[in-house]
Amino acid sequence: MIRKSGLTVLALALLALGGCATSGAPSKAPKNKPYTIIAGDVLQVTVWKEEGLNREEAVLPDGTIDFPLIGSVPVQGLTPKQAQALIKKKLHDYIPDASVTVAVKADLGHTVSVTGQVAKPGTFVMGNRMTVMEALSQAGGLTPYADEGGIIVLRHRGGKEISISIPYDDIESGDDLDKDITLESGDVVVVPTGGLL
Repeated sequence: MIRKSGLTVLALALLALGGCATSGAPSKAPKNKPYTIIAGDVLQVTVWKEEGLNREEAVLPDGTIDFPLIGSVPVQGLTPKQAQALIKKKLHDYIPDASVTVAVKADLGHTVSVTGQVAKPGTFVMGNRMTVMEALSQAGGLTPYADEGGIIVLRHRGGKEISISIPYDDIESGDDLDKDITLESGDVVVVPTGGLL
């Protein structure tokens, strides 16, 4: 009986540990999120054995590229692999067995802006992932005149602009690290001026 009870306790402990491990998994999700193409990115499109179709294409503001033979191709929001499949499908009537490769040569469309009381305000290419604190660091950090409690992120969502408050002090002290949100392309981090003493 004791042995059976001990095994039950061990099994419950292992389940609890497994639950903890599982609950921590979502925090890693943004790092593994596949890259999606956005206006401003530069794509390298290669069609094997078709030199005239090996091209560098900038994604236009409407989210398309203009490609020979097939014209306008909507690639915004697609992964490079999905864009590859779409171009291959559209080329099928002209080159039935086309072998297409799409790579992001420059992710210039994925940018965020930092404005206000930072050392180097400006627009920064965010790569695959950038948090608010990383963006502030890229901008050289806060000036002595910054209102640390008033930092916000402006984000366009569904045709509207929303404002997200950032508890800078809590994040910096390590008390509220989950509030150091991952930025999205087009976000603006605003650091207002604090009251002067």
